Amino acid sequence: MDVIHIILGALQWFGLTFSAAWIACRFMPDRWYRRLEKPIWTPPDWLFGPVWTMLYLLMATSAFLVWNKYGWSHAGGALSLFLLQLALNAAWTWIFFDRHQLGWAFYECVGLTVTLLATAHAFWRLEPLAGLLMIPYVAWVFFATLLTGTIWHLNGWSVTELTTATIEAPAQKSFPSADVQKVK
Repeated sequence: MDVIHIILGALQWFGLTFSAAWIACRFMPDRWYRRLEKPIWTPPDWLFGPVWTMLYLLMATSAFLVWNKYGWSHAGGALSLFLLQLALNAAWTWIFFDRHQLGWAFYECVGLTVTLLATAHAFWRLEPLAGLLMIPYVAWVFFATLLTGTIWHLNGWSVTELTTATIEAPAQKSFPSADVQKVK
């Protein structure tokens, strides 16, 4: 491969990966998210930007390494898995932050985890360094899956998800005796 081809390939994989990041950034934590019950081990909001930037850099580098060594003709399956997990990655933020679907976000995150494990394994078999570079991403997504499931649990495991109106409605004032009658 000539240098121009390598540079264009790198730009392609980094551009594609950061396009998914751009889509994900369009759906950010809002008032609804801030009012959800979350576990004490939820990372602070400021941490997500730097972590995801590093993870997207590692993802793009992994895909580029596999593509650069094997191309689509010999690594099409592994690169297709990469594209699928990238789409699932971008979809999670829409499902969780825009649609407010905690349960669907959890199940989507489980699917992302499985797809990501398959991607990392396929990359490892082709180019071990590419597989190793995916390990921090696998760990973070596993953590995100646990966090999403915990947030869903803390907010009622509702099959009919919480709506914006439910979360944002002002609290109703009631007589103290009404609180005693709550039964779960």
